[in-house]
Amino acid sequence: MITVLSAVGWNKSWSGENVHVSTPPISRRLAEAAVALFDENGYDETTVDDIAARAGVSRSTFFRYYRSKEDAIFPDHDTLLARVDARLRASTAGTAIVAVTDAVRIVLAHYVEDAEVSLRRYRLVGRVPALRAREIASVARYQRLFREFIGEWLGDSPDAGLRAELMAASVVAAHNQVLRGWLRAGGTYDPFGPLDHALQYVIATFRHLEQPHREGEEQVVVAAFTRSASPRAVMEAIQLHLESRP
Repeated sequence: MITVLSAVGWNKSWSGENVHVSTPPISRRLAEAAVALFDENGYDETTVDDIAARAGVSRSTFFRYYRSKEDAIFPDHDTLLARVDARLRASTAGTAIVAVTDAVRIVLAHYVEDAEVSLRRYRLVGRVPALRAREIASVARYQRLFREFIGEWLGDSPDAGLRAELMAASVVAAHNQVLRGWLRAGGTYDPFGPLDHALQYVIATFRHLEQPHREGEEQVVVAAFTRSASPRAVMEAIQLHLESRP
């Protein structure tokens, strides 16, 4: 069946059947218009009026959705941060690290789901200092959210503030490294496998924080080795680990 586009949100197929075509939300139309105009005409040369006209809305409508023209091309960080925070708060003391990794996946999925805008934004941010500064500020908001959550989870344990800062920075760095790699490749592959791989390093580094050891409490050590490892190598590795415990 071949479909002919109409201008009113409905299409006519050659068979005469009405086929509904959903109109993109106004926020998305404004974002797409802003990215396109910044790319075509330059950031400084593009005005809010230009963006509104390209999206087919009024200037006042633009300001109901965005505070400035640069706001239009960045994700809705307030909404995204609320989703991340909700996932973190839904965790228990024993699943905090899992919640952190799930929250990171939520952020990456937001970029991947709107790949075309994400890719064009990436190219623009590399050229426009004002947009780079805005991106850096947004990254700091996510790191602060992770740091606060991890700090609350660690409570009054030794060096809780330092460890929370280090883990939050590691989580954000893992996400950003994977996101940048995906963007540089033009969004041509599924980035969630690489994200899981990167987060494994974070988990390996901080996993011991998930169940803090209490004095006098027995600990269980789980070790993984390759099939080719000799019994002597296994025992030496285990002994080294036990001797290195605080």
